[in-house]
Amino acid sequence: MDFKITSLGKCTIESPLPFSVNGEQFFSFVDDRSRIYMDISSKEKQTLSKSLEEAGPRDQIYFEPSKAKVGIVTCGGLCPGLNNVIRNIVMFLNYNYGVTQIIGFRYGYQGFIPEYGHATINLTPETVKGIHYEGGTILSSSRGEQNIEAIVECLIRQNINILFCIGGDGTLKGAHRIAQELKKRKLKISIIGIPKTIDNDILYCTKTFGFESAFSKAVESIQSAHVEAYGAPNGIVLVKLMGRDSGFIAANTVLACPDVNFILIPEIRFSLEGEQGLFKSLENYLHHKKSKNKHPHAVVVVAEGAGQYFFQENRETDASGNQKYRDIGLFLKKEISEYFKNRMPISLKYIEPSYIIRSVPANAHDAIFCHQLAESAVHAGMAGKTDMMVGYWNSKFTHVPLEVVISGRKKIDPKGSLWRRVLNATGQPMNMQ
Repeated sequence: MDFKITSLGKCTIESPLPFSVNGEQFFSFVDDRSRIYMDISSKEKQTLSKSLEEAGPRDQIYFEPSKAKVGIVTCGGLCPGLNNVIRNIVMFLNYNYGVTQIIGFRYGYQGFIPEYGHATINLTPETVKGIHYEGGTILSSSRGEQNIEAIVECLIRQNINILFCIGGDGTLKGAHRIAQELKKRKLKISIIGIPKTIDNDILYCTKTFGFESAFSKAVESIQSAHVEAYGAPNGIVLVKLMGRDSGFIAANTVLACPDVNFILIPEIRFSLEGEQGLFKSLENYLHHKKSKNKHPHAVVVVAEGAGQYFFQENRETDASGNQKYRDIGLFLKKEISEYFKNRMPISLKYIEPSYIIRSVPANAHDAIFCHQLAESAVHAGMAGKTDMMVGYWNSKFTHVPLEVVISGRKKIDPKGSLWRRVLNATGQPMNMQ
């Protein structure tokens, strides 16, 4: 893949950042030639073609701060930290670059389409001052594709120079299409993506903002589930967590709270019936606990995208064009009840905390990460970078072409160290097929 970052043109304006006083340099600017290698542990010789451009402030910028006008949009589902990113972009643009013309487009990409009638919001340090204490986004959000030409026409009408698109896979696909339409029209507008998804499934980004806050909140559900399971003979509590195509939330929740006995994720195929299937494994586990004079109980975590092959093919899609997944949680609740009906009495409960998890404010660690992402995004936009996302790789912030980002999804490696640690934590069979 081509990891070269597109620029709108030559940067000829000296950066206003106060990095030196009386000629003495206090901080360093980042050169476009500075690269972050993909794999620091590779046995093969690393080449520049397998590296990412490092993010950070440039000594020369493209847009004149006093004349620049910036737009911000948040799309897709809610996620902890959205308000943090909005606030930090506004504060950093205003106080560090001197950019005062900043507007927010409401309700995602709908905000660009005149027919919806969504008014924009003027974003100033005063209007965003305390929003980081709140969950959700002050700009609100929406899902679904919108007319790209209409979006570009809106950017032209509003005289936007830089647009920050905060969202996940669907949002970044839309951002790439906007950038391509701008390129076709030879318009000098910068499009910068900021990765947002609690599923943590964005390529070439070690983690996304909100992910840590989400699974930290999910831990509370697991702790409650364990109490419920322990409080009844043969108590079983099934907890469904988010994760359409990637099981990172479920896996990290299990590692953070090792009271889980079984975890089911989209990347690992499992069976229900048979000697190695989930039902028999669960039954054997309860019998084993009882034989050891221990209180038999179990906590089962399932990611929302796991086990979709148990359902007939479903061709329905949501507003964003994603396939609608069937409810694996309710399905498993019913099937587990049926399996144990004539075998042994169980007390089965079901918990789905998904909408609580994604609506909480960012925790302290995520808040710092949001600040760093926003800062890196502002540097990139002011330097005239476009059609790119700010990523995080090998402990460095990077620039990643949107075309590369949207080419796939990051998933758990079934043979990798993360899944090995999860199996060690749960003690479940390696193979449940």
